[in-house]
Amino acid sequence: MSKPDLPWEGGCRCGQVRLKISAKPLLAMACHCTGCQRMSSSAYSLSIAIPSEGFEVTQGEPVIGGMRDEKLKHYFCPSCMSWMFTRLEGLDWFVNLRPTMLDNASWFTPFVETWTSEKLPWAATPAKHSYAALPAMKDFEVLTKEYMGQG
Repeated sequence: MSKPDLPWEGGCRCGQVRLKISAKPLLAMACHCTGCQRMSSSAYSLSIAIPSEGFEVTQGEPVIGGMRDEKLKHYFCPSCMSWMFTRLEGLDWFVNLRPTMLDNASWFTPFVETWTSEKLPWAATPAKHSYAALPAMKDFEVLTKEYMGQG
């Protein structure tokens, strides 16, 4: 399924925090690490890397929660506690958005899956690329170009 035209809007489960996306995603991923399993209460977490200039919180004030780490800032709605997005210190040029926060996420398909070494035995995704841990930094540029060239 093709991506809908931008801008995209979305929000948390209760609607207190709302988002607007005005830039195409750089990459779509599923992470199987045990940390994401626990934070998402699922077999894996989903994310789309959005260029920071194309990401905006339009309503509400998300709070930092989840695993406390100086380099990873996980943002949640303060009311319903939906895990909405993550920012990585030193990699400020993108935001990892949970695509299920979008009002229309029906188009989303993970392109890359990571930490398959920790995945649950029955968990499967349609991702085109699979990594036991994280891709090497040099691979992200290739993956991003391939993903963005899909349309």
